[in-house]
Amino acid sequence: MAEDSPQKNGSLESSTRISGFTAICVLISSVVGTGIFTTTGFMARDVGSPWLILALWGGGALLALIGAMCYSELGAAFPSVGGDYVYLREAYHPFVAFLSGWSSFTIGFGAAIAAGAMGFSSYVLQLVPSDGDSTLQIKGMALALIWSLTVVHVAGIGPGGLLQQILTVLKIGAILLLIAGAFTVGHGDWQHLVMTPITPDVGPGALVVSFIFVTYAYSGWNAAGYIAGEITNPTRSIPRTMIGGTLLVGVLYAVLNLVYFYALPIHALATPPLLPVAEKAAVEMFGPTAAHFVTILLCISIAGAVSAMIWTGPRVYYAMAQDGFLPGIFSDTERNQGAPVRSIILQSLWVTVLVVSGSFEQLLIYSGLIITVFTALTVGAVIILRQSRPQLVRPYQVPFYPVLPVCYVLIAGVIMIVLSMEKPVEAFWACLTLSAGIPLYFLMKKHVGTYGHDRS
Repeated sequence: MAEDSPQKNGSLESSTRISGFTAICVLISSVVGTGIFTTTGFMARDVGSPWLILALWGGGALLALIGAMCYSELGAAFPSVGGDYVYLREAYHPFVAFLSGWSSFTIGFGAAIAAGAMGFSSYVLQLVPSDGDSTLQIKGMALALIWSLTVVHVAGIGPGGLLQQILTVLKIGAILLLIAGAFTVGHGDWQHLVMTPITPDVGPGALVVSFIFVTYAYSGWNAAGYIAGEITNPTRSIPRTMIGGTLLVGVLYAVLNLVYFYALPIHALATPPLLPVAEKAAVEMFGPTAAHFVTILLCISIAGAVSAMIWTGPRVYYAMAQDGFLPGIFSDTERNQGAPVRSIILQSLWVTVLVVSGSFEQLLIYSGLIITVFTALTVGAVIILRQSRPQLVRPYQVPFYPVLPVCYVLIAGVIMIVLSMEKPVEAFWACLTLSAGIPLYFLMKKHVGTYGHDRS
């Protein structure tokens, strides 16, 4: 691809570039939300063996790492903002890219931000209970969080990057403090790891469903691709950020699960309530007051994840507007700071609608299926582009090609089939949501006219 101006090659106009450290902070914050603090309890009930659970978490880390390697090849070859949208556009067709962007706006980022903000508010009310209508308070607090973070990110990638660094350092610091405390002064027993499994005959269905839980907890490992055009020396930084950040998260997840099994035997982890597994473990090791520490950790973790999504999501809409699939005003930036202000505000307005209406809950039910579909297509883009554009400069190449991308696509295919069989209603609504974007694509294409990337 010939070189072009920053606006046309997908780089935001800015005098500020973010460091690899900031990019890793965005990735870590995107991945480490609530999943690792809540998922293991359900897995304890369904799988019943500490070693099987650890193996599933290890498999999730390996799958995410393979995905990160594939995305690193794409990100280094196309160091532009927009992530999946850009890669799908280049490998397949603008139509596929548009549907990816449409699903990112409606579900991938929109519903996820709304759910995260509501979760943040619920945990805050656990720390500071108050009288009155809790639903109204939760929604009000969620909107306050969303728009406070929006203001920071509208101010530019400098303030946004600093905020992301602070939230991520606080998050990782709190997790490390929990881990260090568990293995130094916490009350636990390593014998919990060798106890007899509570469900000795685990079927393949239960293993697949549990693995799906794990993959959800790892979602977000591709976050750096959305801001590739803002990172200093992206062709080198993108692989380091995606692969290094994913490895770091994998280690954190493994050690946190060891903390859970050190604190409680498998049958206790599988006893309701299943959701607050981190809180149950902390209370067992340190006493009742530890529950407040875990709640604060969850608040910080969710705030960091919401901030990362408010940063990364609008870069997709910015790229779509550059291509003419959104009004041109959404491709405008503040030249000094490089923030796509109108795209950020557009996203936050949509999230506000979801929070006020409560409709994000329905969207979240089937969001995992849509995300899996487009992630698999994006990993498959590595193979497509190797065949269709062999001369493309690839500063980083996936090792063991084509084994790794093929393995990823096959595993994602199994996940999609299982999800569709287990949740046919949700699969139907996922297809309906994607279908709603089809007339918009043709409407926007009609107005934009000839599109430079269209190879049809």
